[in-house]
Amino acid sequence: MTKEEIILASQEYLFPAVFHYYREPLVIARAKDQHVWDADGNQYLDFFGGIVTISVGHSNERVNRRLHEQIDRLQHVSTLFATEPVAALAKKIASITPDGRLTKSFFTNSGSEANETAILAARCYTGSSEIIALRHSYHGRSALTMALTGQSPWKIGGALQPGVVFAHNAYCYRCPFGLGYPSCDLRCARDVEELIRTTTSGRIAGFIAEPVQGVGGFVTPPREYFAIVAGIVRNHGGIFISDEVQTGWGRTGGKWFGIEHWGVVPDVITSAKGLGNGTPIGLTVARPEVAASVQGLTISTFGGNPVSATAAKAVIDFIEEEGLAANAAETGAYLREKLLELQERHPLIGDVRGMGLMQALELVEDRQTKTPAPEATAQIMEAARENRLLVGKGGLYGNVLRITPPLNISRNDIDEFAGLLEASFKGA
Repeated sequence: MTKEEIILASQEYLFPAVFHYYREPLVIARAKDQHVWDADGNQYLDFFGGIVTISVGHSNERVNRRLHEQIDRLQHVSTLFATEPVAALAKKIASITPDGRLTKSFFTNSGSEANETAILAARCYTGSSEIIALRHSYHGRSALTMALTGQSPWKIGGALQPGVVFAHNAYCYRCPFGLGYPSCDLRCARDVEELIRTTTSGRIAGFIAEPVQGVGGFVTPPREYFAIVAGIVRNHGGIFISDEVQTGWGRTGGKWFGIEHWGVVPDVITSAKGLGNGTPIGLTVARPEVAASVQGLTISTFGGNPVSATAAKAVIDFIEEEGLAANAAETGAYLREKLLELQERHPLIGDVRGMGLMQALELVEDRQTKTPAPEATAQIMEAARENRLLVGKGGLYGNVLRITPPLNISRNDIDEFAGLLEASFKGA
């Protein structure tokens, strides 16, 4: 198909809700490492990675070699049968979870399914049904995970459920209480106590949160936040679910999982995206007693598919062998320096935030009023495309640039990125 035929067929045969970036959809034809090529042969530096999914580079040869070998050996049998790839992956994951306390895995196809499984486990384990989520959060596109999502544009089809309440997120740049850190004494975290006492029955099933909010625009809480909230939640009978769909596998730098930076061990971790480097897989890993509470019959036809499990194990091995969590910390710090320099030159940049190779720029019309600048953000996205640079967009107001390159990039890649983004700001 030609580029024009692909665009026309997409418009005619896909749900209109499946939106594309840019005024004219960008048709991607192939990819390798940190680059993608469009249907016209133009090369782009990819600093978004398929929505924070390409963790070890496009078409990673070592990962794909093992994936191809597995396809020729065994492609599918479902969870009704035991396979070596699934067992090996589960064993490996148990060895790297925080403090080794989370050792029981359930594999699915996506982050949405992983979060559904986590909520099910929380309800089975506690005997309660009420869940606390965060404002500005995003947890998936299923009915339940949309109900857990704290952004109205992503709640479609009347995605509301009783028993789900939303706490204030630790959005320091736009503090909901009009305070400043650290003099605020973490008011947002301590407010969870009142939230439970006033909007729930007082005994909850759990609390689910992204360590760094992804679609929310990489909102990054202060270091004390999760310890305070986890303590409150557990005092009211609930468990803590860390949604690591975007923050897992070294993305935040120096650690396997984002929540480790806050010194808190969750009861359940969910993940997807970077675990498979583009191969569909979802993970729910829990403490043994939480996992054991899920009684009765359950299967996942494609969850833990031998090919997906093989790819995931190969990704983890590659990250470990190449020291990519450390690279994410080091090159992420260098990336942060470049973004802060950019902020000094462009008043449009109101805030720079994130961790490791998960960085964001929040764009505002005026730094004093912090008025969101979604139109300018869209213009810079278009300019970046013209400069052959791909970045993501997010935030409740559509005014945040999201920057998430593969974990195996170098300083030279960041220098190239900084130059292209600078040109995009000047040309927008």
